[in-house]
Amino acid sequence: MTEPILEIENLSISFFTRAGEIPAVMDFSCRVMPGEAMGLVGESGCGKSTVALGIMRDLGKNGRIVGGTIKFRGEDLTNMSEENLRKIRGSAIAMVYQEPMASLNPAMKVGKQLMEVPIIHEGIDEAAAHARALEMLGDVRLPDPARIMEAYPHQLSGGQQQRIVIAMALLSNPALLLMDEPTTALDVTVEAGIVDLVKTLGEKYGASMLFISHNLGLILETCNRITVMYSGEAVETGTIKAIFDDMRHPYTQGLFRSIPLPSADKTSHPLVAIPGQLPLPHERPPGCNFGPRCGHFEAGKCDQHKLAMHEPEGLAGHETRCIRTDEIDWNAPIAGDHTNEPIEPGEVVLRVEGLKKYYQVAANEIFGGTEARSVKANEEVSLEAREAETVAIVGESGCGKSTLARVLLGLETRTEGEVFLGDREIGAIDIADRDTHTVSSIQMVFQNPFDTLNPSHTVGSQIIRSLEKFGVGNSQAERRERMLELLDLVKLPREFESRMPRQLSGGQKQRIGIARAFSGSPTVVVADEPVSALDVSVQAAVTELLVDVQRESRTTMLFISHDLSVVRYLADRVVVMYLGHVVEQGTTDQVFAPPYHPYTEALLSAVPIADTSITKKHIVLEGDIPSAMNPPSGCPFQTRCPRKSQVPGDRCETEMPPMRGVGDGHFVKCHLTDADLDEMEPVISMAG
Repeated sequence: MTEPILEIENLSISFFTRAGEIPAVMDFSCRVMPGEAMGLVGESGCGKSTVALGIMRDLGKNGRIVGGTIKFRGEDLTNMSEENLRKIRGSAIAMVYQEPMASLNPAMKVGKQLMEVPIIHEGIDEAAAHARALEMLGDVRLPDPARIMEAYPHQLSGGQQQRIVIAMALLSNPALLLMDEPTTALDVTVEAGIVDLVKTLGEKYGASMLFISHNLGLILETCNRITVMYSGEAVETGTIKAIFDDMRHPYTQGLFRSIPLPSADKTSHPLVAIPGQLPLPHERPPGCNFGPRCGHFEAGKCDQHKLAMHEPEGLAGHETRCIRTDEIDWNAPIAGDHTNEPIEPGEVVLRVEGLKKYYQVAANEIFGGTEARSVKANEEVSLEAREAETVAIVGESGCGKSTLARVLLGLETRTEGEVFLGDREIGAIDIADRDTHTVSSIQMVFQNPFDTLNPSHTVGSQIIRSLEKFGVGNSQAERRERMLELLDLVKLPREFESRMPRQLSGGQKQRIGIARAFSGSPTVVVADEPVSALDVSVQAAVTELLVDVQRESRTTMLFISHDLSVVRYLADRVVVMYLGHVVEQGTTDQVFAPPYHPYTEALLSAVPIADTSITKKHIVLEGDIPSAMNPPSGCPFQTRCPRKSQVPGDRCETEMPPMRGVGDGHFVKCHLTDADLDEMEPVISMAG
């Protein structure tokens, strides 16, 4: 077939509010061919999800298509009647949303929800629908489909819920599958499984796909073509290879320079964030929307009139909205390229020895419980962190990373073991019993900047309150001056002193969180996924800010993350956790090169990398992480380990492996022999 499944031409979508018309998407064109996967990327607010909702004609009361056409199999959806739309929605066109629980009815069993799709769209009987649903659960690689049919959504993990939603979308054999950030809320290993699943099912069912994501690595792994959006417009489109290797728009180039690829290094090759902010819809500049943030902007040329998509010279099938694309040297260093002085670590300031943290869960007769159980959140955690050093703690959700952070901060007290801050044991001291100096010495930057600021107080007053609590300054004037210095430190204008949190973007709120954490001159800052909720370009700016502040203050940073790309870029040493255990630790170079613990090997394989010159070993972990209330016997990883067969007998199932040294300060908790470890090949290598 040469006709496109989906053809969008000059689409414009606006939302009508009391303040007037807000144009969300303008002059957007895109086509998806049969069997093709098109990636749609860009920062939050650029209009990606609005395009998908426009295709579904699900824009709510205020949204309206004000121009252009959306053709599906040659039929114009923009003028289609509601009755005909209902026949197409959910059957010929299906959508998978970002948050799986928003798509599932919590009061209905999974099986009944799945069976509804073929019953409603195809009119088949319940027995046939039940058989189809069971088969589809097998296709999406869920264990024991019969049991899952009888389960409620809350009884399943996030990864299982997302597989159910994908199964639901595919049950009607759609010709077009819209996927809106389907893996954002999932662990990196679960994400790898979903990506593998989507590719396989796309081939099996022949569905074309529009894959919306801000993760360029995911787009590389799943799509054939890509469209980059900025401020409601498509700014560049072409094949994956064309865009990744031969980009022709400054915004696309800015996105790639913002992500921590393997070639990036915080000392010799730092990230370069895109300056400025995405313009609000009613504040778009004349001419090129990206002009105010662009290093190649030329007054009198880029700001004269609205720009159209066109092919750069000699690049057929590749389109860009940049008017200067044929004049720019795309291989020249961009403004902002620089190097940093290396940070030399000092003495050990934080030491954790044999830490255990158990939670007692009381018996509950209502749910059939007869005896109290223990949740073993942390088991034998030992690590050291030096002055000015960044130690990353990585692992899937439920591995004990955040529990460790809570013990360090005094929000929980340890069950066994010791935690030393300097020469003082703090693991047994609750936050309420810690003195001001100890509290200010170990601070935290939280994952979600939105929840950490009081919406009723100005930014300045919230930082001053932290200074008062930590006893900084002898007067209000001194504290205000220190607050202004902290705004300078986190690279925010001093006028932000009087701003309310609602007037700040996500990245700006996270900067305020960092300013508060550093207000008491802490010895240790625990950063719990501080950039995971942020856009790619904002993520780069906040990551660089953390490096700069650490360099200036020589603060020790414990960086908790599941994103190994950021960890490789930022960390000096890495601690890998699984089900409460430390399974590997060493310098970043040691942990990212063989020999690996099998779990580390799988984590590295799961990380999507936006670089066409990289090849990766393909390892997808089966099953979910076991419950900390009922951990497996022997090695905690043995239920999912791809290398378990290399260990003779049943040692993996019966014996806890010892933590042993495999090099200079590199430790692995595994039964594999030294010979097995020595034979491991790199997970990530340069192609060719």
